[in-house]
Amino acid sequence: MTPPVPPSVDLQQLKTKIRCWSDELGFDGIGISDTKIGDAEQYLFSWLKGNYHGEMGYLARHGTQRSRPAELIPGTIRVITVRMNYWCDTASSATAILSDPEAAYISRYALGRDYHKIMRRKLQKLADRITSEVGGYQFRAFVDSAPVMEKPLGVKSGLGWMGKHTNLIDRDSGSWFFLGELYTNLPLPFDTPQKDNCGNCTRCITACPTNAITAPYELDARLCISYLTIEHKSTIPEPLRALIGNRIFGCDDCQLVCPWNRDAAQTQLTEFAPRHDLDASALIELFQWSEKEFDQKTTGSPIRRVGYECWLRNLAIALGNAPTSKRVTDTLMLRIDHPSPLVREHTTWALQRHGVLD
Repeated sequence: MTPPVPPSVDLQQLKTKIRCWSDELGFDGIGISDTKIGDAEQYLFSWLKGNYHGEMGYLARHGTQRSRPAELIPGTIRVITVRMNYWCDTASSATAILSDPEAAYISRYALGRDYHKIMRRKLQKLADRITSEVGGYQFRAFVDSAPVMEKPLGVKSGLGWMGKHTNLIDRDSGSWFFLGELYTNLPLPFDTPQKDNCGNCTRCITACPTNAITAPYELDARLCISYLTIEHKSTIPEPLRALIGNRIFGCDDCQLVCPWNRDAAQTQLTEFAPRHDLDASALIELFQWSEKEFDQKTTGSPIRRVGYECWLRNLAIALGNAPTSKRVTDTLMLRIDHPSPLVREHTTWALQRHGVLD
């Protein structure tokens, strides 16, 4: 049951204060919505029925809790959604790295520190600040930490529209941002959604290396390089390996060609700046990392979640797509007898690509 709002509390003024506190905490946008996302729920269930989610079984595990916030956190009537930019101009040129088949391309969001903890701490501080102003209400912070349909909620809160690549786009900021949410029973006034400004543009669809954007606003995760190199933990289908190119963790092609990212907003946080030169590392160098080096250099990074075995799998594919040279084949031979069948399989494929093995 929603507690009554004290007569002394002006919810519109409180909302203005919340925006100011959000700015002070380093968020780059904030919006408020109700919890009704029925259209998104219908799309989700249809998408799951088509098995577009691949190995991501967790997307179906929680049923309607994902699309009905009050089933996840009883009493929820509002969602405060925040965004935080991560695009960093200090990183080596994304297009230049993609054009260099001997370099390792890592999705721009993963070059710095893991955003989950950073955003969650700031969201909790925002919740605490609101509570100090008007107590008696509940707040739960989420940053990819529960079954939450963050993009539809972000759309409804006015933080952007859903692009044809299924990422959120803001007219002024572009799409290089993270999302986080506060579920609450505080009946704040909500915001107006932005209109869809994609128009007739289909650049993201055309740019996708594996044709994973099967129709406007429809993504087949099983073909998506971000899914294949991060979420997919088993063998990568052979027909897709050559299309992956030098992308070893994620893919940004659909965002790189988006006209709304020409003047993308920059991150305010140094935490999202590249670490360990991962914005411009050579494939050969990364493939030679020991498991200890991987653990050390990915501590506090989103890359850590892929695990060492899949890290080598992804690098083996990228080296298989690199120009043939003695350095490349000698490096691959270092893993030909690796204890992991997954690593051996993809290393063998790469060496076959270079004509070293039959």
